[in-house]
Order: sequence, then C-alpha cells, then structure tokens
Amino acid sequence: MILWLFNFVRILADVLYLAILARVIISWLPISRENPIVQVLYGITEPILGPIRRVLPGMGGLDLSPMIGLLLIWVAQRVIQQMIIFVL
Repeated sequence: MILWLFNFVRILADVLYLAILARVIISWLPISRENPIVQVLYGITEPILGPIRRVLPGMGGLDLSPMIGLLLIWVAQRVIQQMIIFVL
C-alpha cells in the first residue's frame, strides 16, 4: 500500500512536470490556443501556474512561473515522499 502511494506521487509529479515542459515548448510555436491538445495542457497546468503568475512581479515579458512551478512540484514531491517514508 505504501509503495503504491509512493509511486503514485512520483508519477503524478512526473506528469505535471512533463505537462509544464510541453506548455513551455508549445508557447514558442505558432499553435492556436483553440487546439484541443493545447487546451488540455492549459487545463492541467493553469491551476499551478496561474497563482504563481499572479504573485510574481512583472519581468518585462519573461514568464518565470513554469520554472517556479517545476521547483514547487519537485519540493512537494520530496516532502510528500518523506512523509510516506516517515509513516513506515
């Protein structure tokens, strides 16, 4: 049971990490936001990146929210996994 939970946290963090990276790459390409794949990526990542973007000050067109989001996902993954190990 504990191993399953540990792996679930790892897989969830990996999926969020890949979704944020895909969103960054897609933002550099001339792809419409009406594209279903883009809408799915925005639906997955906006709950994470939106609040970060509102808190960060303007950087003159440079969006650092994906980098901060990736860092927060990594920290959350480590903390949750350490809590799971502590429960053992």
